[in-house]
Order: sequence, then structure tokens, then C-alpha cells
Amino acid sequence: MAGGDAITVLIAEDHTLVREGTREILEREPGLSVVGEAERGDLALALLRRQEPDVALVDLRLPGMSGIETARRAAEAGLATRVVILSAFDDDEYVVAALDAGAAGYLTKTIPSAELVDAVRRARDGAIVLQPALAARLASRLRQRRPRLSQREQEVLQLLARGLPNKVIARDLGISERTVENHLRHIFGKLGVSSRTEAVVHALSHRLLPGGDW
Repeated sequence: MAGGDAITVLIAEDHTLVREGTREILEREPGLSVVGEAERGDLALALLRRQEPDVALVDLRLPGMSGIETARRAAEAGLATRVVILSAFDDDEYVVAALDAGAAGYLTKTIPSAELVDAVRRARDGAIVLQPALAARLASRLRQRRPRLSQREQEVLQLLARGLPNKVIARDLGISERTVENHLRHIFGKLGVSSRTEAVVHALSHRLLPGGDW
């Protein structure tokens, strides 16, 4: 949290009671400020574009646009907001889809309030936030080997872990999108994975990137 500024948070949730409860949990903590609320995914995306809060807690199922699609469009737009899905469902397929879309994490609504606050802070600091049980399930699906990545591949993987699309990674590293695609192909081969999400989960679970200590 640079300069002591409050971490700004947007809450996108169509159930008023849940939304108000989440706001109360966050706002009683020092250094956290809820700056917006939305009942629909499309309205949440509009607020993200306009306000660019540090973190957005977005329900999986929302009218207008799903939480996963909201995360995807925010990532494609290159927004700095870290979108974290907060859902009643813990299916692996949803978790993988959310991370593939560029979400900074996936939490269930059973999460204790203290852990939710900690997750918001860690997401703001660049970590991928998953509850331990979810992280363990995903990590167990990956091959158990420690690859040797080049410096450039590590840089690409670190930006990938932030949910950035190829065009933004290319811009940030000053390389072409085709070069990014080549790096990703090499990374996938070395990690023994077949998707962006598996690459990030494997890297974090094997501490190949900062933020891997779930």
C-alpha cells in the first residue's frame, strides 16, 4: 500500500444483504475503503473503467455479465484493478475459468472475514489469492517437477500471473505479441501444462514466482 493510501475496493454482488455485509467487513478495517457497489456485471465493468479501484470483489453469477466475463474484459482493457471472484461455488472448473480470464483470485463466500481482508490486501500487492483448499486441489493436478526458466520467461510468467493479456505483456516488455506467444509455448512445455491458468498455479505452488506462499 504505497504512501499509506487506503486500498480502494469495488463490490459487485446482486444480493443486497451479502453486499452490505461485505462492505461492513471491509470498512471496519483500517486502510480499506469501499468506493463503489454494483448489482450487475456490466455496471461493475463500467465502474471499473471509470474509477479503477485497487481491488474488485465480484460475484461469479451476476445479471448483465458474469463475474468471469467482467474479469476478462477488465484484463483485456489493461485495467490495473485486481479482480477477485467471490462465489458461493467452489467447483474447480469455475476457479480455472476465472483465473484463465485474468482474475487475481477466487474465494468462496464461506471465507472468514479476517481472511477476506487479508486476501484483499494480498491481491492489491500482486498476489494470486486462493483459499488453501482450492489451491491444493488445483496444484495436485499439475506435474511435480521444477523446470528451469530463462529470465525472460520468468518475466513473462510474472505478468501472466497478474492476468494480463498477451498484447499488454508485449507492451510492458517491449517485445512483439508473437514473441510473447513463443515464450508462452516454451513455458508451457517446460512446466508440462497446457493452459495459462495451469502455468500460473504450477509456478505459484512451486514458488517459481513471488506470491506463491498460499
